[in-house]
Amino acid sequence: MSNSAIQMYALSLDQVTNGIKQGGNKRTVLVQGDMGNAKTSILNVLAKELPTHKASYFDATTKDTGDVMLPKIDINGDKNFVTFATNEELGAHLSGPIILMLDEFGKANPAVKNALLRVILERKIGSYELHPDSIVFATTNKGSEGVGDLLPPHARNRMTVIQMRKINQEEWIDWGINNGVDATILGWAKDNPQIFHSFEDVKNPDDNPYIFHPNQQRPSFVTPRSLEAASDWVKLRDTMDDTTLTGFLMGTIGERGAMDLMAFVKLADQMPKRDDIINDPKNAKIPTSASAVVMVVFRSLASMSKDYINPFMEYLVRLDQEAQGMFANGVRNPKYHAQQLVMTNKKFTDWAMKNNYMFSADKK
Repeated sequence: MSNSAIQMYALSLDQVTNGIKQGGNKRTVLVQGDMGNAKTSILNVLAKELPTHKASYFDATTKDTGDVMLPKIDINGDKNFVTFATNEELGAHLSGPIILMLDEFGKANPAVKNALLRVILERKIGSYELHPDSIVFATTNKGSEGVGDLLPPHARNRMTVIQMRKINQEEWIDWGINNGVDATILGWAKDNPQIFHSFEDVKNPDDNPYIFHPNQQRPSFVTPRSLEAASDWVKLRDTMDDTTLTGFLMGTIGERGAMDLMAFVKLADQMPKRDDIINDPKNAKIPTSASAVVMVVFRSLASMSKDYINPFMEYLVRLDQEAQGMFANGVRNPKYHAQQLVMTNKKFTDWAMKNNYMFSADKK
């Protein structure tokens, strides 16, 4: 398949997950994509959407053939015969349908790949057969990343191999708002769309010093996964000095990312405390930096609650049009966790009626 065709038909995380949900009980799908791009989260999403199925995770890259199944001798009268005991990580101990994820399949040693081919094609593991409604899928990184992901033709031919595109800026920010990512990280991500680019879009590694590139050694770099980890460190800011925090961020998202992000960490000092907005929304401080205003909006979306919505709406009208539009579009996102709370609030509905044009103010 040509590079242009791969890019044209690369699917989003939602598209991949839905496809596996619909057809993964009949055919095994191999999801190929950039490292750190939330491929593993497919299992969590499917487990949430399919409560009748039990999730089972198998990290193929750490396994040997004995970790797939082992022979055992069964005695039946005067007859001895060999059967195979299956690793419980493959879901053999679970009753009913399962969702089996074979993670990092491309990095597994050849013997393990071969041992897993029967479960991939026939839904059988040794003497054990999966429930007919069970879903099986595998993941691997792109071979072009040069990190050891090899897929022999006989294995590829037993699976439907799809390309998952990189999560883009808007998708990741929407996800972060609903999954506890620190507002500082969200604000930095909003200002730096290049951190979501793929190395395949960059000819010269120096043109994008934030991300992984196979032609340049970078101990750490920015991916959706490492951004989530950086959020955990930023949340500990009050427990460490700037030098310590910078060091931990460098080990998480790389030198350039850490230095840039620390500038945003310091901008966060301009933000009013959440309690200040609750207690005095008409006088709580407005940040002088546009980036800090963005962080206030993201933090408010993420931490929305019954006691916060009314005072925040009084505070919101003091912000510029772009910030108000950003909040409106965040609320309108179908996946927004507090959508019902906000959209049924009288102050919000009154504001929305007067400012309907703002609902697209932040859309590109």
